[in-house]
Amino acid sequence: MTQPPNQPPQGGFGAPQDQPPQDQPPQGGGFGAPQPPPAPGGFGAPQTPPAQGGFGAPQTPPPPPSQPPAGPPQPQPGYGYPQQPGPYGAPTAPAAPGPYGYPQQPQPQPGPYASAPQPGYGYAQQPPYPGAPGAPDGNRPASRKKPALIIGAAAAALLVIGGTVYAVTSGDDGGGGGKKPVAQHSDDPKHSTSPSPSASSGGEDPDHLNDGRQAGDAKVLWYKPAPDAPGSGADAPGMWISGGTAVKAAYKQVFAYGAADGSTAWGPIDFPQKICASTTNASSDGKIVVAYMNSGGDRAKCNQLQQIDLKTGEKGWSGEVADGGLFDSALNVELTVTGKTLLVSRSQSGTAYDIDSGKKLYDKKKYGAACFPTAYAGGTNRLVQVASCGAGTGNEHDEIQELDPATGKVKWTQAVKKGWEVSRTYSVDPLVVYLTNRDKKAWNISTFTDKGKFRSEVKVDEKFAPRCGWAILERDLQGCQGVAVDANTLYLPTDATTSANEIVAISLADGKAKWRVKSPADEPMAPLKVEGGKLIAYVQPSYDAGGQVVSIPVTGSSHKTTRLLQNPQGAADVENTFYDGAVDWVDGRLFISSGRLSGNDDSKEKLMMAFGD
Repeated sequence: MTQPPNQPPQGGFGAPQDQPPQDQPPQGGGFGAPQPPPAPGGFGAPQTPPAQGGFGAPQTPPPPPSQPPAGPPQPQPGYGYPQQPGPYGAPTAPAAPGPYGYPQQPQPQPGPYASAPQPGYGYAQQPPYPGAPGAPDGNRPASRKKPALIIGAAAAALLVIGGTVYAVTSGDDGGGGGKKPVAQHSDDPKHSTSPSPSASSGGEDPDHLNDGRQAGDAKVLWYKPAPDAPGSGADAPGMWISGGTAVKAAYKQVFAYGAADGSTAWGPIDFPQKICASTTNASSDGKIVVAYMNSGGDRAKCNQLQQIDLKTGEKGWSGEVADGGLFDSALNVELTVTGKTLLVSRSQSGTAYDIDSGKKLYDKKKYGAACFPTAYAGGTNRLVQVASCGAGTGNEHDEIQELDPATGKVKWTQAVKKGWEVSRTYSVDPLVVYLTNRDKKAWNISTFTDKGKFRSEVKVDEKFAPRCGWAILERDLQGCQGVAVDANTLYLPTDATTSANEIVAISLADGKAKWRVKSPADEPMAPLKVEGGKLIAYVQPSYDAGGQVVSIPVTGSSHKTTRLLQNPQGAADVENTFYDGAVDWVDGRLFISSGRLSGNDDSKEKLMMAFGD
């Protein structure tokens, strides 16, 4: 994906860099671009040598840096510390070492904001995309084992200080039009009847995963091996649990299993080329859309769309995403669903469709002072657009807008202060965004009201580590796990690699910590979701114990963990080896699936498994 001339380099998700990494794409490095090995830290972030555990499994070490690391960098002038007085705060002095083994950052002074965090402490960096070439010579990683979930190979540990400056200014509403793909019903509306991979179900347990179960332990309900993938690896995006059916995309197929027993629910559905993207969530009436490549060649684009009904497995409309204008390619696309609106994002524009019919609703393209829509985030009835503005004008900045999902009309606009980029959305309703500033080596978590007004920023001196996927050629706003948000509180896991960590509950009203709770095992724990007035969290397995699912009351004076599920020890190794895994907790069952297939023929890759009582 290319960008306009004079576009400033895009900040990498994770630690900001003094300079772009060697193997970063020549333009617009992108969030999560490959980076040199980090200093230790990062809630499962890759270590050198690889850490044991780290939300689980041994990690493949990243490629060697061009120069050997020289230890934690010291604060230097010009890196944002100390910061000059800004519109929302004043510089502060450094503090003494903190209680968690990491030097504390500058403490906030009176007022809503303070200075940017000091660089060099806990800024975890990332290896290449799992399954992608792991070294400059293009060889894939030697090991396919990655942490099963929440915190893993793509972990981005973040050291957060409310003092990082975030400024919002008024902006003009904008919108526009653009090109559309041609949507039509598929030539063959019937799904494939090719055989599904062999799997355990109906009480079968050929790998003896339930051996040694203790009283009160859950059991492996079923598991599925992954389809064969090429040696270069393949994507396995999405996991949808709906109406008693668990649906999973992998390589060139979409599979559906009975959530309770793993029996084939429908399909699999076959595609002519690799699946390259999917909607994170389903529409309000149970529809998803997957994108797949238009050919198998080097110049192939991720521009073919296919709608699927999760209930029946029927293929609905299909279409092709057309390129936009210059520098606006459909080489890679992101798919976002809000209600019944599907938003397909190119590099500099977006097109919305009715997800049921495939009818084009509207286009979003360049508006105002050279503002190009670059990414979208959706959920419930809210649709958020992030645009990159002012390239080459000296006033480069991001803008956040909320759109009416049905019409594309702009409800409000907030401009982000120059130098800051919107990297992720931890939540859309309420809106919680994670921002990075490459020049200042800083990041920030900010929250907004329903009307788009700045509400608060996180002011907790802590090293947090939600797990966020890779977004090398595009911004993947909704690519994070291990973080949960309700109406008033943000829940983030603190950093840990092989030992107990904490989940911190942070007020959205003032950005301060409300309470924190420690993992009940000597292994990291991370949030999954909030339901029924309780935070649901997953505790990773260890070599001698399976993982756990626990609940934590979000109100009241006691925030102790209560175990909901204890997985059997016999399944711990398998539980811990899902490549770039995803997790969900639905109807008292834990589902784990791979997000990427390594294509390693030397070992049997798992696609998905379920635990329950």
